[in-house]
Amino acid sequence: MTRSWSPSRVGAGLLLAAWALLFWFLFTTGRWSLYLSTRTFWVIPTGAVLLTLAALGRLGSARVVRPEPLSPRTSWMLGVIALPVVLILALPPATLSGFALGRRAGFVGSGVSVSADDIASGQLSFIDVAAAQSSKEGMVALRARAGEEVSLEGFVWREPGLAADEILLTRYVVTCCVADATSAQVRVVNVPPGRFQPDDWVRVTGHIYPLGSEILVDASDVAGIPQPAHPYLTP
Repeated sequence: MTRSWSPSRVGAGLLLAAWALLFWFLFTTGRWSLYLSTRTFWVIPTGAVLLTLAALGRLGSARVVRPEPLSPRTSWMLGVIALPVVLILALPPATLSGFALGRRAGFVGSGVSVSADDIASGQLSFIDVAAAQSSKEGMVALRARAGEEVSLEGFVWREPGLAADEILLTRYVVTCCVADATSAQVRVVNVPPGRFQPDDWVRVTGHIYPLGSEILVDASDVAGIPQPAHPYLTP
């Protein structure tokens, strides 16, 4: 019997190939970090391999005795499913910025915690500093380290009422994917007024002081930096 290409199977195979291409693109360029945490990174290479195999299998079986037509309804469905691929590949990469702060929960209320032992020892990270506010034990551990020098990276944000030499150093914390992102902030003082604009990335070096329920960093140096390759933190 004569076999010919089935438009329906070819369309499905090309759609699978498009998604496989997207996953390989995210994997090779590192842009997966704009959408997933390091905990769920495994989805990208696994998905890339499985989608590639599925696309090859579908296209390999696309020559059939009775070709299945590609109806207008099916064509629209394939186009809608392929739309995210086109958008991600075509649009420039973007991360959550200060504009999204009002739409995201604070890290303190996210239910994610860091043990007091981690806060009490080793180099203090942004996660340690932010998570200390989640528990009494964490704040006790952080207060014991008051005056220690820290180096934290984040983007600049300002709110009404802040002094000219103050900023809110901000990072987003992602547990699974960007949809569950929460915000973590530390107030920084002694910042050169007017030098940095909202959403600028900076590295702050200074001494840390927990004051009541707030954590303050007295900056000795604030330097602009490029946006990190992995802009989101994972607890």
